[in-house]
This record gives sequence, structure tokens and C-alpha cells, in this order.
Amino acid sequence: MGVAAMAEAAGKRTHALLEDVHRIVADRSCAVLSFDVFDTILWRRVPRPADVFGILGSRLRAAGLAPAWMTDATFRRMRIAAEAKSRGDRGDLGPEVSLFDIWRAMPSDLFDGALLDKLVKAEVEVEREFTVVDLDMAEVIREADRNDVDIVLVSDTYFTEEQLSYLLDRPELDGLRKARVFRSHQHGTDKANGLFEIVLNELNLSPEQIVHIGDNEVADIEVPAELGVRVVHYRRVDQPLAVVLEREGEPDDPFGRYAPFLDEEHGDFGITSLRAKVLQASGADSESGRDTAWRFGAAVLGPVMTGFAEWVAWRAHEAGTKVLWCPMREGELLSTLVNNAARERGWDVEARPIWLSRHVTSLAALDKFDVDSVHEFIRRSYKLSIRELLSVLHLRAGEVPSLANELDTVVDNGDIAERVSIALTESPHLQNRLKATVTAARERMIRYLRAAGALDSPDLTLVDLGWGGTIQRQLAQALKVADIDIKPAGLYLATDDRSVRAYLAGLRAEGYLAQAGHPVDIASTIVRSPEVLEQCVNALCGTLVGFTEDGAPVLGRVTESSSQNAERLAAQEGMLAFQSIWNSYVRASGGTWSDLARPQAAKDRLANIVVSALKAPTPGEAAVFGSWAHEDNFGSTLVTKVVPDDLVAALPYLSPLDLDDLGMRDSFWPALLAASDTGLASASKALTAGFVDRNVFEPSGEPFETALHYRTGADEWEKAGRRRVRINRNGLSFARLDFEHHDIIDLSLAIPGRPAIVRVDWIEVRGNAGRRPLPEPLRWETPEDFAGLTYAGCRWLGGNMIEFGGPESVLVLRVAGRAGAPMSSGQVTVAFAVLPQSLSNLSARPPSAATKVARISGRLREEYRARGATGVAAGAARVAIRKLGGAS
Repeated sequence: MGVAAMAEAAGKRTHALLEDVHRIVADRSCAVLSFDVFDTILWRRVPRPADVFGILGSRLRAAGLAPAWMTDATFRRMRIAAEAKSRGDRGDLGPEVSLFDIWRAMPSDLFDGALLDKLVKAEVEVEREFTVVDLDMAEVIREADRNDVDIVLVSDTYFTEEQLSYLLDRPELDGLRKARVFRSHQHGTDKANGLFEIVLNELNLSPEQIVHIGDNEVADIEVPAELGVRVVHYRRVDQPLAVVLEREGEPDDPFGRYAPFLDEEHGDFGITSLRAKVLQASGADSESGRDTAWRFGAAVLGPVMTGFAEWVAWRAHEAGTKVLWCPMREGELLSTLVNNAARERGWDVEARPIWLSRHVTSLAALDKFDVDSVHEFIRRSYKLSIRELLSVLHLRAGEVPSLANELDTVVDNGDIAERVSIALTESPHLQNRLKATVTAARERMIRYLRAAGALDSPDLTLVDLGWGGTIQRQLAQALKVADIDIKPAGLYLATDDRSVRAYLAGLRAEGYLAQAGHPVDIASTIVRSPEVLEQCVNALCGTLVGFTEDGAPVLGRVTESSSQNAERLAAQEGMLAFQSIWNSYVRASGGTWSDLARPQAAKDRLANIVVSALKAPTPGEAAVFGSWAHEDNFGSTLVTKVVPDDLVAALPYLSPLDLDDLGMRDSFWPALLAASDTGLASASKALTAGFVDRNVFEPSGEPFETALHYRTGADEWEKAGRRRVRINRNGLSFARLDFEHHDIIDLSLAIPGRPAIVRVDWIEVRGNAGRRPLPEPLRWETPEDFAGLTYAGCRWLGGNMIEFGGPESVLVLRVAGRAGAPMSSGQVTVAFAVLPQSLSNLSARPPSAATKVARISGRLREEYRARGATGVAAGAARVAIRKLGGAS
């Protein structure tokens, strides 16, 4: 199903909880249809009903009816307390009160009792402004009215008959004109304590003849069901959504602290209730991967992308831009969302998909063919093989003879990139050939853009998720080289610090939630873990790798699994479902429904939704998205998992701060990794929420670091990197460090960086050796493995136990010997447990004779495994030289 068909289907979906009700009404198989009022027929544009009191406080203060010093949260707390006091003071009259009773309980020193009617009216007016007719309920009411099914309203409320009638006096609720109303204040008892018995008596009906619809599990469901009334639970917030709201910092206590991110005019813009409604309407409540992805699309990405689409359409409308261009693969969904938003708001804006990619625009923007320029171009990609690089440049191996024997070599370090750059540019013929292929690629792209209509106007505005504005900047450069006087603009969900390159090029690049890396927390969180956003928005096709001579796009292979594509499709359906329900209220309001484009409170709320999801994914989300694959898409065929398998094995060793140390290539979404482990997830959640200080997860005293060095073919030791040593809740530690040089022979690891006894559970090295990827990682994990290592300033104690004497104590990994060739790049991971020793080093003891024997025999086994009999002989020679006092 295409995006357009999904959007159409979303608009026609029947509410899952109300399907039976529609059949009952159509069949007239009930005598009376009974409704709860609040959170059923009417809902409020705030997270919880009592949050409207804070907005009331703001209005009263502005009107001079509340003290200037009284904050919204203070008034809300007073209003809640006054209601409780009023009910408690009723005594034998029972707890049912009116709004007048509640206001009489407010302090007369602060609120003039002579203005009681005015204060009560002010509250009713705010309730009228912030209550919204539930459109699904309105349809049931209309259907009941058409089929002559009687309607009654049963409500626990402090509103008088006149006030309630005023709140319900809406065109959508014309079917209630003959409805009987049973109010708890009117009858002196609520639904849980006898109001339903009164309803049955006055209607003179048996319970089975009534169907009641309401949201309260006790008052609307359990109590009437015990009487025999047929009930429909019109739930508002289910448990999975409650978990999502909790991670966003939304209070779950109806009378708890004041909700964050509220707008004085629009509350929460209806977002909380509409998220709940779209989830309940779908019936997608299983733990399957597809339902989990659908819910994530509907409740998390749906509001965010709906807001983004409205902002894009509004910015284009304000600028007079008629056509927007949405680069594929995101463009199919983004253009649909933007067009839906523009249509509902009445803005003359059209968004169209267009085929562009970082890879294609990068090649088209290349205009210098010296060594430095080609080197910079090559290093933008991630570990291309020379074969892949030549394919990107549209060159054959025979055209660059010096590279013909190196086609499978991986360009993974600066030295090999430099040599390849020289090979590609070392003669005028090669430079001309390279220039010709790049020029042809640029002309094919421009031919496509002209045919699509993107170059018909100087106003070329791109719409994309964003981050660094790379496509926009590279396209601008390519157009400049082609002498086309168009400077593309860009409208993005967020941009980071890298977008400064676009600004310095004189380009307009706007961000909805974040721009140029500000606000820092929003930009850094989104850009650090963008994978789920990109994957959920992408069309189910390969990435753009070029254009044919006639301008048709050439796509790469589809690398994702069928299950991943089904889940991505479900996420997109969820996004469209939320936008559909949002737009239904925009349409029903007659133009009065607030947009999400302009109010800062709307942007803050939406940013909080997506940032909270990226920082603290649920276990269900982790289970689904953690198995997704990521394609590099920059000319490389490399595909990696969002949560790599090797890091899953490291989970027991990680602390929350170790997650911050992981690079993008280690894990595209570190928080997703944490969510797979209950303890790590809890600690990470506490840290990101600011409940604990970062220092809680650091060892006390002076910090120590794991240090990595490498020895080159020139027998020189170079620094590679350092990582802070931490001890997690399991008493375990983790370090991961990268290295890069064209001929690495050995690696040395100073694991604890201080005197300590260390249990090394495993060491793993991944990377490239002999200019090829290692077929399997190198591992050291058995006593025999550790017996064969070289130790400097430390000693092997047997098994996997090592005593380090100080910060310079290291063990040496003979990686070239194990791999069969020097390494050119890679990563070493160490999982260990450390017992710090005194810095005085007074506890040091020489190794026992047995340990010496085991270590020497292990070294011999290591030499034999790496170099055969020749290696054993060479090792024996080194021992003899040391014994005679020579150098080793």
C-alpha cells in the first residue's frame, strides 16, 4: 500500500472500541444509549482535567480577579484544595457540591465573595473554551438520533443543569436535544453510589435494555455492569501510553503537580487526548513488532511529524513559495504530510517528492580534481572498498591500472585514502577522465531536476528531516558549478552544528525543533540517535545511487528484511493515522483549531516527546527497533544493525556513562541498547531525567583510564585513545577504543591505568587486516589465550587474572601475527572486573615459578599459532638473548 492509500485509509478508519455500539444502534438492539459526559462526549485540551485550573488562574490574574503574585500552579493547587474542602464540609448532606459551593470555599481575602457569580462564570467560560466535542461520540449520537434510540447522560459533575447545557450546546451535539440528564449534584449521589439505580427507576427499564459508554473503569464500567447494564469502556489513556507519558514527565496523578509545556491559550493543543484517541481507535494493542511500531508512529512520531508538516506548509505560505521539494527516500511520506496540512489549513502550497541523496549530490558538487579535493571526497564515505569507490566515480578498474590489484582493499585510514587519491589524479589523463565522469553525473542530475520542474523557479526549497543540511549545500555547489543561478533553501525538522557550512555558503536553512545545534539538548539527542526517525520516514526502496542518461533515477538494492519493512510501514501508517485525527478536528473547528507551527509551547511539547523517546525507549520499542538494520548509503554496501550483536554481549559490563562514550558506528541508538537491560535502563533513565548526578556512576577518587597504543611497521609506538575506567552496578567494567594506521603490528592495553588486580573476561579486536575486513574477530578469553600474551609492568596470575603494577603497565596483543597481516584500522573491546590496589604498590610480589612456566608455554603456543615452527624458534631466541643480558 502506497503512502497516499495509507493516508486515505487512515481517514476512513472506524473507532475499534465503538464498532459494537454502531451495530447495536443500527439494529436498535437497546432501548436507551447512556453516555458519560466528561472525557467521553467532551474532552479537554489539557493532559488532565485539573490542569485547566492553572489556565483559569492565568485568566483571572489578567482580569484583575486574582492577585498578581499568584502563579498558575498556585491557583490550581488552591482550586483543587477548595473543592476537597467543600466536599468535606458537607457533612450529612453528602459530598456532592456545586461550582458555587466550591468557590465559596476559596479564601475571601483573595477572592471577593461579592464577585461569586463572576468568578463562577469565568470558570465555566474557560471550561467551554477548553472542552472539545469527541467526534467519534458525536457520530454515535447522530446515529442514535437517526435511529430513534433514546439517549441519556449520566454524569458525576458539580455543574448546574444550566452550566452543563451551555457546555454541551454545540452543533455537533444536536442529537442531544431530547436527551435526559442525570447529574450527581442534582441527585445527591454519584455513579458509584446509587446514581445508576436512580436512572433505572426513572426510566422504568431493566438494566439489559441500556448500553452505557464511559471512561471511568469503576464508575462507568464496574458499577453499572454489576447491575446488569451493558457497558462499553471508552478508555482514555491505556497502560502503554501511560508509560510513554511518564517518560515525558507528564504527571499521572490527576491532582499532582502542574503539567509542563502548557500554553495559556491552547493548553496542550489537544495532543495528549488525540494521542490516546488514535491508539484506542486502532485496536493495535498487541506486543507484536508491527503493533509496537504502529503505536510508536502514532503516539510519538505522529504528533511530531504533524507539527513539522504544518510548520513547513506555514513557512512556505508565508514566503509565497508555491512548490516544495522533498528529497527521497523521505520525500514520499513528507510530501503527503505537508500536502495534507496545507489542504486543511487552506494554504496554497504543494509538496512534491524528488530524487536526491547525499551520495549523488556529493559527486555532482565535486569541482576540483587535485589530490586534496579527491581525498576529502573519499573520506566522506565510511570504509568503501576501492571497487565500490571506482563504481561511485563511474570508473573501470582498467582506467586506473595502479588500483587494479587492490579492488577489495578497504579505504579505512588516511594513508590509503591519500594513496588512492594520488592514483586517481597522478596524470592529466586521469584528472580529465575523473572530471568527465563527474561532469556527466552532474549533468544527468540536472537533467532530472529540469524534467521534474525543480529548476523552473529560482525559489527551490527542500524539505527534509535535516541534521547538517548536506544535500542542500552540495546541491547549491553543483548548481553553481553548472552556472545555474539558484540557491536552494531548506526547511528541516532539526539542524545541528554542521549546518554552519550551509550558512557560510549564504544558504537559508531553517529548523523546526532545533536550528544550528540549538537548543543543545534537543539537537544533540536527535542527531545522536536519528536512525529510527530516518528509517520510519523512508520509503520502502533502495537509496538513490545515480541517474540514467535520460534522467531516470537508479536505486540501490533494498537491504532491509521483510519484517523490518512491515514494521516501518506500520510506523508510517501510525503517523498518518495521528495526522488524520488531528486534521479531522482542524476541519471540524471551522478554522479555530490551533496550529502547531507557531506557538513555542507546541514546539517544546513535541520536542519533549521525541527527545524522551530517544533517551528512554521502552523494552518493547527496544525489542523491535534494536533488530533493524542500517544501510550506510554513501556508495558503500555496508549494512549494520541499529544495536550490534557484539554490544548486546557487553550489556552486563556497561554503565550509563559508557553509553555516552560509544560512537555512532558503535551503536546508532545507545539508549535502545540500555533498554534491553532493566538495571541499565533504570540507571540511564534516572541520569537523563536529572534525578541523579553523573558523578554517581564514576568511581570515587582520582580518575583512571584504559589506554590503547599501537606499534607500527616502523617499530614506533603511537597513542590511539583513552577511556575512563568505571565500575558498574555488577562490579564490572568496559572499554572500547578505536585505532587507525596503515600498518599496525601490535596493540598494547593499559587496562586499569593504575595498580590493580584485573579479571579480564574477554578482549575482542575487529577491523581490517591486509586491507581486508577480518573474517572473524580476534578474541582472547581462555587461560591459554592469556598465557600467550606479552606483559610489561604487569604479571599474569593464571586463568584470566592479571596484576597491573601502575599506569604504564600493559599487555600486548600481537594482532598482525594473529590476523596474518598488519591491521589498518579497527576497534578493541575489553570486558573486565577491576580490584584497585594501593598506589604505593607495596603489595607487589614476583610471579611464582609455576606462573612463569605456564606463561612461557602459553607464549610458545601463541608463537606457533601465529607463525608456526619459525615463530617458536624466534621466541626461544629472544628468551636466550634476555637471559644473556641483551635487548629483547
